[in-house]
Amino acid sequence: MFERKKRTRTCSHERSDLFDSLPDDIVISILCKLSSSSRSPSDFITIFLTCKRLNQLGLNPLVLSKAGSETFAIRAKNWSENSHRFLKQCVVAGNIEASYTLGMIRFYCLQNRGSGASLMAKAAIRSHAPSLYSLAVIQFNGSGGSKTDKDLRAGVALCARAAYLGHVDALRELGHCLQDGYGARKNVTQGRRLLIQANAREFASSLRAAAPPSLHHLVTWQLQNHQQRNRPLTGNNNRSPDSGCPLLSDFGCNLPSREVHPANRFLAEWFGARESDPGLRMCSHSGCGRPETRRNEFRRCSACGTVNYCSRGCQAQDWKVRHKLECTPMAMDQWVEAVDGEDQDGGGDRIAEVEGGVGGASE
Repeated sequence: MFERKKRTRTCSHERSDLFDSLPDDIVISILCKLSSSSRSPSDFITIFLTCKRLNQLGLNPLVLSKAGSETFAIRAKNWSENSHRFLKQCVVAGNIEASYTLGMIRFYCLQNRGSGASLMAKAAIRSHAPSLYSLAVIQFNGSGGSKTDKDLRAGVALCARAAYLGHVDALRELGHCLQDGYGARKNVTQGRRLLIQANAREFASSLRAAAPPSLHHLVTWQLQNHQQRNRPLTGNNNRSPDSGCPLLSDFGCNLPSREVHPANRFLAEWFGARESDPGLRMCSHSGCGRPETRRNEFRRCSACGTVNYCSRGCQAQDWKVRHKLECTPMAMDQWVEAVDGEDQDGGGDRIAEVEGGVGGASE
C-alpha cells in the first residue's frame, strides 16, 4: 500500500512538471482558442481560478484580443467597477467586440455619449458590422443630441458599409432609405431589391442553423431562385416595379428570431431594472434595449401608435415575432390627440416614418 501511494504521488508530480514545462507560447495559443469559444463570462473566468500561471497568461493581450462576444455577456445586475475594468483591458488589447460592448454601455447606460461613440467608432474602423449599424442608428435619430443633429447622409453611408459586410438590419435599413429617398437619392427598384436580399439572407441563415451541412447548397440555390422570380423588373415584363416586397412569412416558414447580441441584452436588462424618465421610451423590440436620449426620438407605428422603434431593423423583427398579432389601427380622434401631444414636444413629424401596423410594418 505504501508503494502504491508513493507511485501515485510520483505520477501527480510528473503531470505537474509536464504542464510547467510547456512553453508560454503554446499555453497562450490554447487560451486564445478557449477565450474565442467561451459561451459565457464564467467559462473564461474559470481559467483564472485554475492556477497562478493560467491567471497570469489569461490576461495576456493576445488572449484578451481573441475573446468572443459571449465572453462579455455580463448581466446588468452584476455590473461593477471590476467588470468595467476588464472590458477596458480588453479594449486596450485591441478586442473589437469589447470596444462595441463597452461603447454601447457607455453611450446608453452610463450616458457618456462621447466616449461611447468613440469606442464604437474604434470598432467600426476595423469593419465591425454591428458597430457600423449602431452608429448609423445614432446618426439617423440624432441620439445624444437635438433633432437638428441628425445626419441622414452619414447614416446611409454607415448602413451601406455594414450591409456590404453582411449585416441584415443594415441592408434592410439601406433598402428603405433608397425606396423612400431618405438620406439618399430615391431609387424604388434598387431599394426593394435590397429588401428582398435582406429577407433572403435572414431566411438562409435561419435555415443553415437548422439544416444539416449537406443541405446548405440546396438552401442557397432555392433562395437564389426565389430572388430571381421576385426581382422587380421593367420593360415589357408584366410585373410592376411598385409591387410589394416579400416578407419572411412569404417563404412559407415560421422562423425564430435571431440571437440577441450581449450588448443589447445588457441594455434591455439595465433599463428594465431601473426607473427612467417617463417621457423617454424604450425601443419596443425586446431584443434591442436602446432607450430614447430625448423625447420623441424614436419612430412610432403608423397604424396603432402604441409601439416605438429606433430603426427599421427592430421594427421588422418585432413585427414578425410579436406586433403582427397585436397591432390594431387607432381611431382618428385618438390619432389627433397623439399628434397634438407629439407636436407640443417638437416630435410630431416622426410618427409616420416607420411603416407599422396592418399595412405598414410589412416591408
